[in-house]
Amino acid sequence: MRIKSTLSAHEKPIFTIEISDQYHAGSILKEENIDIKNEDSEEIKSHILSTDGMVLIDTQMCFSKPQTDIFEISEECVVMDFISCSNIETQIDQLESEKYLRENTHNIFYTTKFRGTFKIPAFERVNYLSIIFSKEFYYNIINEDWKLHEKFSKNILFKKSGYLTSKYIPFTPSIQWVLSEIKNCGRNGALKKMYIETKIRELLIHQLESIITQPQEKDRIDEEDYAKLQHAKQILEKDYVHAPSLSELSRMISLNEFKLKKGFKACFGTTVKSYIIKLRMEYAKELFKEKTSTVSEVAYKCGYKDISHFSAAFKSFYGSSPQKFKSHLEFIYFWISGLFLLG
Repeated sequence: MRIKSTLSAHEKPIFTIEISDQYHAGSILKEENIDIKNEDSEEIKSHILSTDGMVLIDTQMCFSKPQTDIFEISEECVVMDFISCSNIETQIDQLESEKYLRENTHNIFYTTKFRGTFKIPAFERVNYLSIIFSKEFYYNIINEDWKLHEKFSKNILFKKSGYLTSKYIPFTPSIQWVLSEIKNCGRNGALKKMYIETKIRELLIHQLESIITQPQEKDRIDEEDYAKLQHAKQILEKDYVHAPSLSELSRMISLNEFKLKKGFKACFGTTVKSYIIKLRMEYAKELFKEKTSTVSEVAYKCGYKDISHFSAAFKSFYGSSPQKFKSHLEFIYFWISGLFLLG
């Protein structure tokens, strides 16, 4: 299987990955980091983990000019797809995809040969994580006869491309937490391979659970209101520490509160309040990487006057108290430092 990502304006691919289609339990987990930054204000970061039958790609991109990314997979595959960006126009061969990516949404799809074209506006931050399996690897981690999976399995059997569910659906807190654990895994070698494969299985369970309980399809939103909702999202991203109240945000974008609340959830898969919390929690995690930061300092920098409110929000979002998370990071730093000294 060959996986390739190429910007149409560039001759050289961002990455080309080749793996065996066969599943081998003892195969080595390979790791590659791509970090591109040039004078044209193009920024591409990609973390790639690969083994026989499986590739995990975690990518962030941002450009000063509009770009088109062409993503290709040469063989039949199953993809667990996690999108953390929006406003990206998509065109996917063989699959009836939504025209625009929706932030914090996920799905699973099967295709005999994948070719997707993604039009990226200037200064739009692209962020996605995809886990690509050969058919053999995928059936190694799931029972193909499971009733919930029955229709999807038949599509694979008859080589019929399609999604597990018709629409991309919002992340759950459990999915967010496992994605965070995968991104921040500090293990190496065989232990890392075992850990990543375990987390992929856990992630698949959470995906299937969320599909069972997915909400009904939301009403369509006209282009004018959609533009206002995009503006609201940008306002929150610019200053989530001192985020405006719902009524203030409503006035700022000239959209009534009812349409703001309903439209924001429909467009971005989360409420305004939950999105502010998400931005603050992601910022908190970055602050905790600075070993000198205390929990109270991080809480204040994230916009919380009451440390107990911050701790409750952090635990709800990540499944762990901020103090425990901080201690875990300190242990990792200590362990890595010890390895460095021993080396």
